[in-house]
Amino acid sequence: MPPPRRKHIFRIPAPAPATIYVRRGFNRVLAEEFAALRVKRAELVVDKVEAHSQGDLRENFGFKAAKDAIRAVDRKMDELDRFYLRNTFIEVDPVAWLTKPTDTLQLGHVAEIEKEDVGTKRKHRFTFLVATYGETATDSESGIECLPHNSPLAAALLGLTVNKPTPVTLPAGAAILTVRSIRNPTQPELDRLLAPIKPPEFAED
Repeated sequence: MPPPRRKHIFRIPAPAPATIYVRRGFNRVLAEEFAALRVKRAELVVDKVEAHSQGDLRENFGFKAAKDAIRAVDRKMDELDRFYLRNTFIEVDPVAWLTKPTDTLQLGHVAEIEKEDVGTKRKHRFTFLVATYGETATDSESGIECLPHNSPLAAALLGLTVNKPTPVTLPAGAAILTVRSIRNPTQPELDRLLAPIKPPEFAED
């Protein structure tokens, strides 16, 4: 049996299906992105056909460029299609975050977090807005940083109560997490933190 091709040896397996919380309009943005890719592909096919008619394909750089561009668009369409079919998307309205109960840390809360590294005993403090999928902005006025709800740290924090140290294992190693405060965000904070919705970006092969 021949060995597997090199590009497949180190390919990271696709993540398991998940329930992903997104802001209202995310599914529409996905559909618009897919439609735009289909239009782009059709235009590239026209370019490819036109370049094909120009002679010797061995030295036809326009043909090769169009062919490569079509392959890139096809890969992106496939990734987007798999992303949509593999996961379940629940759209939420950030307006509801302004008045949520704050007994336990939930999506949409602003929390001050203390993280103690078990190995070094060093402590760090962060202020996070537990946000929807893909949010990574930082508010320069308040210092609040978006923490996507599906990140490893958020997964360890969700459901915790204030001042209850909890040992966890994170990608960076063992740690003790303590939620020091939980509150609702303000509308100006949300306005500064929540950027326009964009489709997901996928790593190149």
